[in-house]
Amino acid sequence: MDKAKNYALLKEFCLAEGMDLFGVADINAVKSEFHILEETLAHLDKSICLGVRLSGAILSEIKIEPTKLYFHHYRIVNSFLDQVALKLSNMIQRKGSAAIAIPATQIIDWEKNTAHLSHRKLGVLAGLGWIGRNNLLVNAELGSQFRLVTVLTDMPLTLDQPVNDNCGTCRLCQKACPAQAIYETAQDFDQVKCFEKLKSFQRQRQVEQFVCGSCVNVCKGNK
Repeated sequence: MDKAKNYALLKEFCLAEGMDLFGVADINAVKSEFHILEETLAHLDKSICLGVRLSGAILSEIKIEPTKLYFHHYRIVNSFLDQVALKLSNMIQRKGSAAIAIPATQIIDWEKNTAHLSHRKLGVLAGLGWIGRNNLLVNAELGSQFRLVTVLTDMPLTLDQPVNDNCGTCRLCQKACPAQAIYETAQDFDQVKCFEKLKSFQRQRQVEQFVCGSCVNVCKGNK
């Protein structure tokens, strides 16, 4: 099977389905970090990373706390990503390869911020962006204003490469963070402070899940 032809076919399909970001990464070096059965992962060696932009208008309503409109938008976008990932995985299987769609948001442990895998880390490996000060994947064009989903596969595909970029002098997320959890580097990000603030939003019935959106609102990329 032709790697470049497969890549072009899948990318065209995903963009037609409404995706804004598409990238492919080798996962052999990071599979040990996944919370997925080893036998399930045995023959899977690539991740297809998909991203769809969030509504700038809805994000702009977020000042210090998440809005109910943003929470609804967040859930709808995650559901949309999951549907496209399912369609993509089925398409791959029909062509004779294996594929597993990993949910856009399915947290295993909220305290440790642990999921089946890190969509952000795979997004970096797939060349979609870098990890910013806000501890989120930052894309040059979209900033952090997008959501991600991942499909694991063994289909022969051309691989994308990580980009050499960073947040530069931008520190808008630091100023916007209601938890004051953002510092100079992603490694300094205070997950505990962030999670405590998310819990407070839920207690106040602002949202029904642990979401915020303040740093996403201000991280708009080059545009």
